[in-house]
Order: sequence, then C-alpha cells, then structure tokens
Amino acid sequence: MSKIKLFISSVQSEFATERKALADYLRADPLLGKFFEPFLFEELPAINKSVHQVYLKEVESSNIYLGIIGKKYGYRDSEGVSPTEREYNEASRLHKTRFMFLSTDDSSDREEEVNQFIKKIEKEVVRNSFTELSSLLQGAYHCLIRYLEENRYIQSGPFDAQFNPRATMEDIDAEKVYEFVRLAQSRRKFSLDDKSSVSKILHHLNLSKGKKLTNAAILLFGENPQRFFPTATVKCAVFHGLTKSKPIPSYKILHGNIFELVDIAIEFVMSHLNFSVGTRATSAIAPGRYEIPIEVVTEGIVNACVHRNFAHNASVEVILYKDRLEISNPGSLPLGWTTEHLRRLHNSIPHNPLIAHPMYLAGYIEQLGTGIEEMYKRLEEHGLPEPKFVQEHDFKVIVSRPTSQDTMQDTVQDTVQVKNEIKELILILSGDMTRTELQERLNLRNRDHFRRMYINAALDEGWIEQTMPDKPTSKYQKYRLTEKGKKAKEQWKK
Repeated sequence: MSKIKLFISSVQSEFATERKALADYLRADPLLGKFFEPFLFEELPAINKSVHQVYLKEVESSNIYLGIIGKKYGYRDSEGVSPTEREYNEASRLHKTRFMFLSTDDSSDREEEVNQFIKKIEKEVVRNSFTELSSLLQGAYHCLIRYLEENRYIQSGPFDAQFNPRATMEDIDAEKVYEFVRLAQSRRKFSLDDKSSVSKILHHLNLSKGKKLTNAAILLFGENPQRFFPTATVKCAVFHGLTKSKPIPSYKILHGNIFELVDIAIEFVMSHLNFSVGTRATSAIAPGRYEIPIEVVTEGIVNACVHRNFAHNASVEVILYKDRLEISNPGSLPLGWTTEHLRRLHNSIPHNPLIAHPMYLAGYIEQLGTGIEEMYKRLEEHGLPEPKFVQEHDFKVIVSRPTSQDTMQDTVQDTVQVKNEIKELILILSGDMTRTELQERLNLRNRDHFRRMYINAALDEGWIEQTMPDKPTSKYQKYRLTEKGKKAKEQWKK
C-alpha cells in the first residue's frame, strides 16, 4: 500500500522547528508512520524550477494539506499573496483534505493579512488551535486518526457496525428480512411482525440509520453479500485421510447471507457423518443419531461465522477428516482470554455484536455464553472426547469422530453411511408427513435449501411421492415413501 502524502505548510520564517518536529513525530509513530509520508518543502533537493511551480505541484500530488498559521503572513508575490495562502487555495481548488492549525495568538498581534486569511479559512474548514508544540502534535494526531477511520484505513468500532458507503436498500432482500422476522417471533417473541417495513425492521435492529446500511445489514440480509465482502464465504471439504490430501471427495464454497452459510454448512457436515438407526423398543419410530451431535456441529459453525474477523481476507473453513471435524475462522478470542477460559461459564463477548443479536433472535445462538458448555455436555453424553480449541493465526475448534463403531450406544444395531441428503429424508419419513414436519425432524432451517436438496431431489428420483400430486403447491400437501423408498429404508435398517 502506497503511503498517504501529507503536505505540511507554514510561513517559511515561522514554525520551521515545529514543522520538522511534526514530520519526525509522524514518521516515528508506530501507527501513523505506516500510513503517512510527510512532505516538507525544505527537504527537497535543489532543482532547476521556480519555487512557485514546485510547491503547487507538490500540493497537487498530496492527499492532505496541513497548514500552520501564526502571526506572520510571509513573503508576498506580485499580487500580494503569500506562498502559504497560494498552497491553501490550490488544495481547496483540488478538493484536498485540509487540516488548518492556528496559534492562539491574539488577532491584534497578527499581521492584518493573516487575519483576513483566517476569516477565509473559517468559512471553508473547521480550524484547530494550538498553544505549543505538544498541543500541535496532539491535534494533528487526532485529525489524522479520524482521517484513517473515515476513509476506512482503520476502524475504531466493530466492523459490523460500520456504515457501508456502497450499499443501498436495493441490496437488501426483503423476503429474507421477513423470513427472519417470522422466525424471531416464534423463537424469541420479536416485537415487530412481517407487516412492518424493511427499513423499520433494520432500524429497530440498529442495522441502519436513514438510508445508510451497516456491514451487518448486508451480511445478514443482503441479496449478494459476497459482492461487498468476497471472502465472507464458508469453504467445506471432506478428506478420507488425516490430512489435506487429494483426492478430495467433496468440496464446496458456500455463498449467501450468514443465515444461509450456517444452515448449508451444517447440512454439509451432517450429510457426511455416519448415521445410526436403533430399535423400536421404546417408540414406534426407530431412533437415530449422528456420530457427532448436531448441537455440537451447529455451535462450532455458528460461532465461526458470527465471531469471525470479516476484515480478514480468509474464509471460514469446515473440514471433515477421517478422525475429526475442524472448524476454523479468521478471528481471535477477546483480549485477555485464553482457550482455557472457554471451559467455564463465561459472558458472551461477540466480535460482531450487530450480527450476533439477530442470530440470537432467530434462535441460532444464546447470549449468556452457554453454548460451549452445552457442547461439552453433548459430547460427554455421546461418549466423545472434549473439544479442542486452538488459537494461532486463526481460531480453530476440533471435535473428534468415533474411532470405531464400538463407541456407539448399545441400543444402536445397524449403522449406515449417509451418502447424501436423500437417505436422511427416507430414514425419518414415516407415514404421511408435511414439509414442515420433515424439516423440523431433520433440524434444518433453510426452507429453500431443504426443498431443493431433499424434497425435490427425492421426488425426482422416485424415493418419495406427494399425497396430493394434482395440487403440488397445496398447503395441505404431505409426502410419503414410494415402494422404492420403503424397500431402501428396510434394507438400510437391516
């Protein structure tokens, strides 16, 4: 990244020491020195050009003009204008960012031309005052930090709370907003309903201000969030071995809003885990379970997608190996926390609070920091080791897979490898069931994905059929197994 050129100007016979000290200060500062390159006229080597041409050319090539005004007006050209005012005028004409620092001298102590110059400055820019070198340095520091913040070189607040200068309401998918509202009403008794306007809902969630949209609004409800944040994706992969080595049996890069990324990533993992069917000893429906509890998979993926550092160029990765599930994200624990801190009950300190709250309202996460505790509990009930948390250049959660089928409970008789979503659907389908019942039994949230990858795929291949085929879109529609589906289910159960 090329540095931001900062033109520092004052009357040559005044503040020479201060200008040199300011330039040295900026170059030495660990933060500002990374971004700014100060320019002082006296540091130029001798060249065969007029002074007038050189300093105006330097103003043109600079990003910021910083002027220091005191008592003296300095040299006047043939039109009675000083070089300092010429520089300021050129910076104004070119719409450069201008920071003007005025000494606290009384106007009666200034030359009259200086007072007139100050009046012009006050009409055009906000002036800053200083009494001595230390206050000049402090004032310049605050102005330059604000410049970096406003131009998005650095951030002073959470990334998700920053307003996105390119986003408009046209980038928001209204149906996704209303789908969220209906879900939040049913799970957290959300106060607004789907009769409210999209703008009112976003404002209620602190995701907008007037026509301005936060990054969180785009990530949660955008039609195409990756247009704004190309790496806000989830990379999912399956490896038969213990390392990342070819061939790769399954690999997907997921796109969409955060709700969709979470839903589809969870479904990707669950569709590649072993699924066991038990006996009918205690129920008319044979119980089934995955080798890793879905609550554990969900907690790991939700945390990775919600708490990641979106300013980072890396993506969330969800990788299933022969012996483990690894979920990593470009993020870090709160300052002062260690991975050991996660083992005990702790407060929830979201990295992206404006994203975390809607995810809580939709039932994806808890706000009390109980998710990790629940993860430990579920793994213990499943007879699996505790999860491992690793904080290096990224944050990683590692969950072990069973080493053999002996680790499954005694009630489990037969285990089948679930190769795709259709098998999951067939194994839980009993009698006539609605789409909602099936989706809830599979603990899936994304309706469109469920319909496309489960219902439609099973219908197309003849595994299931509709109870009302002549009215395919009826709200009373149910689904049942075909003879083909029944035979496959019986075979897999045996």
